[in-house]
Amino acid sequence: MELTKQFTDDQYANALESWSWLDLAGKAPRFTSLFGDVFLEDRTGAWWFLSTITGELTPEWPNGAALAADLDTEEGHDQYLLGALAMAAFHRRGLTLNPDEVYAYVPPPVLTGSFDVDQIQVYTFTVALTVTGQLHRQLQAPPAG
Repeated sequence: MELTKQFTDDQYANALESWSWLDLAGKAPRFTSLFGDVFLEDRTGAWWFLSTITGELTPEWPNGAALAADLDTEEGHDQYLLGALAMAAFHRRGLTLNPDEVYAYVPPPVLTGSFDVDQIQVYTFTVALTVTGQLHRQLQAPPAG
């Protein structure tokens, strides 16, 4: 089972609009996990990780070789690709993805603290990232009052 996906430039642009509160300038999305977590490359060749689970954009790898080496490990599969959860969603729950879809937790772990496989659903990439981006923005800076 392939644990990464790629989307069109338009799909990335639309999906990442709700994440504009993060510093995405100069970072190009290259691929995602099956959960829509985005791997971005900056102008220097360094790689960043946008986690839809934590709502954080972090610099993780100095170059593509370091990224590939990390993702080629069991720990990398679990930490960045959520491989075990993706496999469980597919094999245990029978959830399949169309080319424009990713897995998403409903409700999300940031609200429940749970990574129960039974809470995984299938959504289009754009919808999944839009909703999680809006949610994390609200959680990061709740409205006054």
